[in-house]
Amino acid sequence: MTEFSTPPLVAADPQANATDLLVKRVEATPDLVLFSLPTADGGWSPVTTREFYDQVIALAKGLVAAGIQPGDKIGLMCKTRYEWTLIDFATWFAGAVLVPVYETSSPTQVRWNLSDSGAMAVIVETPDHFARFDEVHPDLPGIRNVWQIDLGDLDKLAASGTDVADEEIERRRNLAVGSDIATLIYTSGSTGKPKGCVLTHSNFVELSRNSALALEEVVLDPNGASTLLFITLAHVFARFISVLSVHAGVRVGHQPDTKQLLPSLGSFKPTFLLAVPRVFEKVYNVSEQKAEAGGKGKIFHKAAHTAVEYSKALEAGSVPLGLKLRFKLFDTLVFSKLRAAMGGNVRYAVSGSAPLGPRLGHFYHALGITILEGYGLTETTAPATVNLAKKSKIGTVGPALPGVGVRVADDGEVQVKGVNVFKEYWNNPEATAGTFDGEWFKTGDIGAFDADGFLTITGRKKEIIVTAGGKNVAPAALEDPIRANPVVGQVVVVGDQKPFIAALVTLDSEMLPVWLNNAGEDAGMSLDEAAKHPAVLAEVQRAIDAANETVSRAESIRKFTVLPIEWTEASGHLTPKLSIKRNVILEDFSAEVEGMYTGAPATEGHSIVS
Repeated sequence: MTEFSTPPLVAADPQANATDLLVKRVEATPDLVLFSLPTADGGWSPVTTREFYDQVIALAKGLVAAGIQPGDKIGLMCKTRYEWTLIDFATWFAGAVLVPVYETSSPTQVRWNLSDSGAMAVIVETPDHFARFDEVHPDLPGIRNVWQIDLGDLDKLAASGTDVADEEIERRRNLAVGSDIATLIYTSGSTGKPKGCVLTHSNFVELSRNSALALEEVVLDPNGASTLLFITLAHVFARFISVLSVHAGVRVGHQPDTKQLLPSLGSFKPTFLLAVPRVFEKVYNVSEQKAEAGGKGKIFHKAAHTAVEYSKALEAGSVPLGLKLRFKLFDTLVFSKLRAAMGGNVRYAVSGSAPLGPRLGHFYHALGITILEGYGLTETTAPATVNLAKKSKIGTVGPALPGVGVRVADDGEVQVKGVNVFKEYWNNPEATAGTFDGEWFKTGDIGAFDADGFLTITGRKKEIIVTAGGKNVAPAALEDPIRANPVVGQVVVVGDQKPFIAALVTLDSEMLPVWLNNAGEDAGMSLDEAAKHPAVLAEVQRAIDAANETVSRAESIRKFTVLPIEWTEASGHLTPKLSIKRNVILEDFSAEVEGMYTGAPATEGHSIVS
């Protein structure tokens, strides 16, 4: 059993709740621009701390006037936008509890979250969201109020609460203490029915106060820290960052449409980003394919290789003169354009939810963008460990945050205790008891520490594949590098109790036409045609061979099948944060899996690694 704990940097305040973070921010910097709202002409309109606070109070009064009582649950189905955080804080000021619902949730998922939580009201954003809720409304007799943001209902709510006294809001906001429920967030359900995680006010308050100091260079930039959120706020990762930003005085903008992300980055000019590895892979792949299309593919590849080499030399503490000169040339030709595409001011990026991989970590580091990989779950209010500006190792998820302890059990399972660990699963004492060992939360992830306490996650405990020959294989170690290839959408490694390891692969429909065009092939071919095309199969084979080079022969992928479809959240194969639902995929594509062990269809490849 290996354990590393980091003492808290801030003394705990058991009486504090999340509303105190905004109250203290107003006291400290009432005129600071805390949010920027997108305008029709592509610009940004400022919202000061005082203006945000006043809007929070007005909306909280509206909720009170509508009959919301302290402790009531309010469902929220809304994409990432300013109003999400406005509603979040207004709910706390009214003494209530927010229950996020993913904006992509099906009617069945909406019904489960709202019924299991006992929600009394729901706020939806669009007519589409309302339609999905309305389909199951008859099964939710407890829902008394339904408000729709796009119909202007928030303004109407605020206007209806003018007779509610300031003293009543002050009384309500002070009802909760640190150990009380702040929010009920349902897990993404990748392994069954979603469980409601009870996160407390202390989880948000203590983690925000400690993280702000630990990530001082990122969120307390003396020149003004800013970030553009595009990950869904229904997920704990972005939700925590939004609360941390209020506490730390970070200027926040929102852009839920990833197709508009680059123009928004260009105009907003954030100093740090929050993203999942797939975003960093996409930025790299798009840049690579653009270079290929312009006849500059060789230059880009040389530049990328130089960047990784340069970053590794920096990490080692000495950069040879020749490498410095080479890097300076590519910095002018290639890297400066990439930095400009992200707004020109990004110095840090916080990455979570899946491993990024050392190659991309070094690539962005050379660009002057330090990607701080972190690790956590809904049950740990997002981060448990994170690389820090002055304490970072590429390829790891960093040391334990202040106020957090992490240990690796004898079987390799990562366990967490501290200010960030949730209270319990809602109405599920059996699941709660099964996931705790005393005060330690059992994450279900497999990991290891280095001598300095930096954690590396190698896979999920339940996902470890044991071949017929008894070899233990962590699928993520193979899947992550394969998924980085521009033509690959998703990949699932299989082989439990089988004679060798194999893989199911889907193609990236967005990148595929670009790649096909650059490869001199028909860019208009369908997914079905591409899944059988020799050039595409050869490219997938290259990605698999590269991944195989990192493992032993017993762990290597011997066969693969390219499926003529995409796995999406809508198809039921991905969670809202785009993690694969491995058990669902294995069930739905069991015939294709068995086919790799009994025959050799046209879409199947064979690894050539000896």
